[in-house]
Amino acid sequence: RILGEIEYALHEKHTSEIQSREIGSLVMEKLKEADDVAYIRFISVYKSFGSAKSFRRVLETLE
Repeated sequence: RILGEIEYALHEKHTSEIQSREIGSLVMEKLKEADDVAYIRFISVYKSFGSAKSFRRVLETLE
């Protein structure tokens, strides 16, 4: 389901080039809606957290 939604959103842009940053943002958005744990796992790899405090702030947005 999530993959289909991401593919659809990208297809709707009607462009032959899409930046990886845009794909990453779509993935984060869809995972946050669907599964908190998957979202946290993805962003822990995708984003560079400079400290535990910045990571904690993201966790707090899920509560």
